[in-house]
Amino acid sequence: MHTMRFLARIVAVITLLLAGHSPVAPALAAPRVVAFAEHDGLSSLAPKLARLANRAPGMVAISVLDLNHGYTISINGDVNLPAASTIKIPVMVEVMRQIALHRFTFERTVTLYDSDRDCGYGELCDAAWGSQYTVWQLLWSMITVSDNTAANMLIRLVGRQNINQTMQSLGLTQTWLGDSIHSDGDVRELRTSANDMMRLLLMMADHRLINGKADDAMLEILAGQRHNRMLPAWLPKNITIAHKTGTLHDTLNDVGIVELNGSPYVICVFTTHLGDLDDGERFIRQVSLLTYRAFSRQAQLAQN
Repeated sequence: MHTMRFLARIVAVITLLLAGHSPVAPALAAPRVVAFAEHDGLSSLAPKLARLANRAPGMVAISVLDLNHGYTISINGDVNLPAASTIKIPVMVEVMRQIALHRFTFERTVTLYDSDRDCGYGELCDAAWGSQYTVWQLLWSMITVSDNTAANMLIRLVGRQNINQTMQSLGLTQTWLGDSIHSDGDVRELRTSANDMMRLLLMMADHRLINGKADDAMLEILAGQRHNRMLPAWLPKNITIAHKTGTLHDTLNDVGIVELNGSPYVICVFTTHLGDLDDGERFIRQVSLLTYRAFSRQAQLAQN
């Protein structure tokens, strides 16, 4: 079922790309920052998140954006933090950008080299040297199961510097990929901020990143995420959440778009310097639940 739907997306994306749409939107200004207190349906969320953050273990950052109205909240949102596997969203964006430039297609095959292997997440690290996978297979594995080997193969294909240059051109000044992905690597090599990820997801949701079909295809891939123990864990199971997690020995992150009917929103939560990863998981779940309840109230108010 998923495979057929995603293949249909591929055809739609290729059709649009051949029509000559712009491959990357220009850099966007930062979303208008308006205190949630000015908006009745969300007035209680900011202080609740602030209190929760003040009690949190380690270092945390939270960015939330109301996709209907542009209202935002940011707690340590511009602080540069370990991205962990959330950096795979920028990798996916660059792959899509180069497809839009007709440099290759989803059907292009990439050969596995030993230098690509990382067994932190995913199964491709156990594949035989010389195995070949399509770009689409690698995208799907990189995002939905966070396969590090798939990510490294795509980074090699599109070029690390190109990923960084595209993020800079989009105004994401805290986001960079200093190396390929290694489970035991230096956390300083993969960096971002909560606000950078919020802005990237905003552009994707608004179809201002690559083009409408390509952005929708990326959202479909993110919605297929199989690591769902953080942002989605305490939310109703019928809500679509297009998101990407990130994990290091002392870091847990989850960033995504919650497609709440009538009140969709972006939520990005970062935790690092954790003594216990369970503390970070609990914190992200709490932030997600508080935010969901606030937006649910807003949706109900809008209907009355």
